[in-house]
Amino acid sequence: MKPSQLKPDEFAGHFANYINQVSEEYTLIEELEISVHRLIKFIQNIPMDKFDYRYAEGKWTIKDIIQHLIDAERIFAYRALRFARNDKTALPGFEEDDYVNEANASKRSLQDLLTELLVVRQGTLTLFKSFTEEELLRKGIASKNPMSVRALGFTIIGHQNHHQRIFQERYL
Repeated sequence: MKPSQLKPDEFAGHFANYINQVSEEYTLIEELEISVHRLIKFIQNIPMDKFDYRYAEGKWTIKDIIQHLIDAERIFAYRALRFARNDKTALPGFEEDDYVNEANASKRSLQDLLTELLVVRQGTLTLFKSFTEEELLRKGIASKNPMSVRALGFTIIGHQNHHQRIFQERYL
């Protein structure tokens, strides 16, 4: 399955920005596997003095963004699990700034962050591989918006691609 196969009722409009950043070249599962390695390779080529850099006051550092990607992926994968299991409970949103402020990414090594990112993605990949076609089409409510399981998978990838583009445009 590819992002163009998503129907408009599978995600809220503001997620289109992320989903539109996912290539049509690969399937959801292939892109979940490939994209994390692409990001890690990209990050490993960033000069070390850039990881604690902020391009403006109040903006996150690259380490903060890596931690943000980890946290957001865990939350999106959790939502996908709940929806795939036909849990009809509406799920709350999360305040990303609060998560970043509490995560202390600046005190972690780059290697530790990248290892966690890879481990989280392996869990996400294994989870999405376990879903049937029927489960991938299931929807739930998160942050007061409908979302399908497969749209959450594409959101994880597109969210990562969005932040990689931000790295290139504002940090390097």
